[in-house]
Amino acid sequence: MKLALLFLASFIALGTAVPERGLFLNLVNGELCVGSFQCKSRCCQRDTGLSLARCASKGAERSSCSSHLLYNVYYKCPCEDGLKCDGDKSIIGSITNTNFGTCKDPNSIA
Repeated sequence: MKLALLFLASFIALGTAVPERGLFLNLVNGELCVGSFQCKSRCCQRDTGLSLARCASKGAERSSCSSHLLYNVYYKCPCEDGLKCDGDKSIIGSITNTNFGTCKDPNSIA
């Protein structure tokens, strides 16, 4: 048991040793992920409930977004820094994970 824990700890240390890209952390867009914490963009996204999750870019202005994440995985990535996800929120949408909005600049007039 101790040997297995030592092996696992060294494997994780090796995977995270390279700061620009690791085996488990700092994944680039398109790579498979389990949670948003693994991605450089901080967004792990899946298209459907049965699809595999992959790292993706955060939403640009006027793109669809979600502020809610299910099991640390998004169906639509949140907005880039400085933008706000503007959309209706409902109880049914929270249950079915369909509370999507549009990324907007909070400082714009329109």
